Formats: sequence, C-alpha cells, structure tokens
Amino acid sequence: MRFRKVWFIIAVVFFPSFLVQAQSPKRRTSAEIHEAIKKLNFLGSALYVAAHPDDENTRLISYLANEVKANTAYLSLTRGDGGQNLIGPEIEELLGLIRTQELLAARRIDGGNQLFSRANDFGFSKNPDETFRIWNKDAVLSDVVWAIRTWQPDIVINRFDHRTPGRTHGHHTASAVLTLEAHDLAINPKAYPDQLAHAPVWQPKRVFFNTSSFFYGSREAFEKLISPIWHR
Repeated sequence: MRFRKVWFIIAVVFFPSFLVQAQSPKRRTSAEIHEAIKKLNFLGSALYVAAHPDDENTRLISYLANEVKANTAYLSLTRGDGGQNLIGPEIEELLGLIRTQELLAARRIDGGNQLFSRANDFGFSKNPDETFRIWNKDAVLSDVVWAIRTWQPDIVINRFDHRTPGRTHGHHTASAVLTLEAHDLAINPKAYPDQLAHAPVWQPKRVFFNTSSFFYGSREAFEKLISPIWHR
C-alpha cells in the first residue's frame, strides 16, 4: 500500500499533464465584447418553448438575442431521441445526444441559451392526452415552472397552439398546454415549493403564440388572415 502511495505522489508531481487537462478559457472577439456591452442597456428576457430540437424558430431567437438584446433561451422539452436518423446508426439515447449537441451549437450561433426538461421523446403521439399518459405530466410541468422561475422571462413564446389537439404532434400541443399552466403556477408559492429554496416565484407578463403560414396550409391563407391586423 505504501509503495502505491509513493508512485501516486511521483505521478502527481512529475506527470501532472496526464492527470489534469485544463481547458483554456474562450477569448471573446472585440465584436462579441461590443455586443455584450450593448446588452447591458436592455434588461428584458424571453423564453421560447417547444417540444423537440428543430422546433424552435431560430430567426426569432436570433432577432431577440442580437437585435433586441434580450436574454433569450429556448426550452426544448425533449432531446429528440425518438426521431429518425437517416445518416447514421445512432437511435434513441445516442440520437438524443447528437440532437442535444446540435441545439447547443445552434445557440452558439444565434446567441440564445439552451434549456431542457426531462420529457422523453417516445415517438409520435396523436394528441396531448396520449402524450401526458406516457410522460409524467407533473414532473415535466415542474420543469417548465422551474425554467420560468430561474430564467425569469418577461415574455414566453409558444411555438405551438394549445387549442389544436389532434391537428399536430401530441408533443407539440402538450408543450403549449404545459407552458400556459406553468405561467400560472410559477407565481404561486404553493406550487412546487421545494424550488423556492433556489429560485423565487415569477410570472411572465405575456404569453405569445409564434404563428406562421405553416399552421394555415399556405402563405396565401396566412396573409389573408393577418391582412386585417396589418391594416388597422
């Protein structure tokens, strides 16, 4: 035993590079420093919520983070481990690791931050009720409440409409349903009180639905719908 201790001490003293590999801190460019300084003049924050990797509107996240200068995060309820993989053998958990890294890389490009919940991407579901039967709804809801309390967004943006069960993936509608419920619960100290040891209660000022022509079948149908709004 003493012999082993002696060799361990020698290894630590003479070969530290084999035991500890320090990562040098990232050096920011002058442009990145300039952007960070400009962000100090705007204190707003936003939380974008959807179900899977690639559900998010990266253009909107980039606009909020870089043009508006808001602290912006994307909460993806799942890590995409239930999706398809046409270019490699990785599926399920391994695919989830790949999709997680894709999201982290995307946020490094668009300037947002990335959050996750514990929801499992188990594959396609027809409606949110089916999704909630497989997810632990209360556990995932607590994750959304936690994201709101810790990120403290002024606004929350849903990618999907909570009023369209059966018309899209059940995970999609479920993400919107959970967001609206979490919006009301995050301010309630009786909801998930164990979280309050680490984060205060919080309620965003508004919840928005990030609609687009995708939800209305065509660009023409979408423009016909919003035309009266633009001309008010």
